[in-house]
Amino acid sequence: MNTWQEGRPGGGGGAPYGDGNGPQGQGGGAAEPPLPASLNPRGPGAAAPQRPAQQSGYGQQPAGYGPPPSYGPPSGYGAPSGQGPAQGQGQGAEPPRPGGVPPQRPGGSGGPIGPGGAAPSAARSRWPRRRKIKVTVFALVIALMVTTVGTWFWADSKLNHENVLADYPGRPAAGKGTNWLIVGSDSRDGLSDSQENDLHTGHAGGKRSDSMMILHVGDNGNTLMSIPRDSWVPIPEHPGDKGKTVKASTSKINAAFAAGGGKLLAQTVETNTGIRIDHYAEIGFAGFVGIVDSVGGVEMNIEQDVKDKDSGLDLKAGEQTLTGTQALAFVRQRHQMADQDLGRMRNQQKFLGALAKQAASPATLLNPFTFYPLVSSGLGTLIVDEDAGLTDLGSLFLAMKDVNGGGGKSITVPIANPDFRTPTGESAVKWDSAKAKQVFDAFKNDTAVPDTK
Repeated sequence: MNTWQEGRPGGGGGAPYGDGNGPQGQGGGAAEPPLPASLNPRGPGAAAPQRPAQQSGYGQQPAGYGPPPSYGPPSGYGAPSGQGPAQGQGQGAEPPRPGGVPPQRPGGSGGPIGPGGAAPSAARSRWPRRRKIKVTVFALVIALMVTTVGTWFWADSKLNHENVLADYPGRPAAGKGTNWLIVGSDSRDGLSDSQENDLHTGHAGGKRSDSMMILHVGDNGNTLMSIPRDSWVPIPEHPGDKGKTVKASTSKINAAFAAGGGKLLAQTVETNTGIRIDHYAEIGFAGFVGIVDSVGGVEMNIEQDVKDKDSGLDLKAGEQTLTGTQALAFVRQRHQMADQDLGRMRNQQKFLGALAKQAASPATLLNPFTFYPLVSSGLGTLIVDEDAGLTDLGSLFLAMKDVNGGGGKSITVPIANPDFRTPTGESAVKWDSAKAKQVFDAFKNDTAVPDTK
């Protein structure tokens, strides 16, 4: 036997390089013997250095070739230099692309791999819950403000302003507190022929005062004072038809409204009472009915059965809710009252207080199904002075509500003779001048109104 051949590593079969069954490298060829322990740089007894694991994706190497070069991750990716391969760059991971192109996420998503080999969490890009709540609340507040401001301007645009409280020579000076002249007219504007028949209003043109009151709002309590429409008073000089001047005369106060509307009526009231009127409000039949119906009717306690063919009213005594048609008939009827107009004024005061209470309640103002119809039907037919706005009307309703609730009082101008015979033989109402002056002075000075009964 050839000793040279037998002494070759992996020998056998007489082949000079062995038969491939010895410790050969991959692909055949002789394997390099390990270093003697004395020559091991790690010291005696240390394990021989192992070749680095071959990376997946490279084919088997011919014998004698070392492992493929290790491509470290581009700058900014994977682990820092000297700390070994980056996480996610082990077996089965795609090697970095040339030119610094970041490696692809497993599964082919194509997104860059974040720190630690994991993709950035999608939840981190969403808004925190607290921020969402803040943004939602802010948006709701803005929407509420826009709606409120829009509603305010819309409601204010519904008011019909007229130059009713004009200055004139000798007009009373402004007093303390606020005085409203409230007029209910018999104007049929806005009513159809069938509605006039149903409401028993007749078909007369023009308008006359069906009722008039002065509401004083002050620090010593609110007072609602009715003025009989048949009051016999001086009426100032005023413009007439075709520009002709009508001289001053004495007549029923209702004649002032018929001749010169709210402007002449306000001047007549101021001249005879010495009270300066700060605001004016006038409503006709159609507006009155519309307001009552828009709030769903007005709850009233009827003291006795009422049946009046002239107004069409037919009510039983007791608690009940009046519709717009019933309410109009209630405040107009007088034939069942012993004192006629005076009794009717008491009903008017009682009803207006109940109406104000219901219209100013949160159930009405905060409910869009009652608030918007109230504004549309009520304010759309209301005539006010040029300086009156929604805030002033709000104070008017609250003051009337206060009167109805017992926080104020309701009175009538002190009367000396309810059946005064005029020079022309008409029946009129004569004021008690001395007692009336005490009440008028209390209005002007905002002092407690005396009991004149």
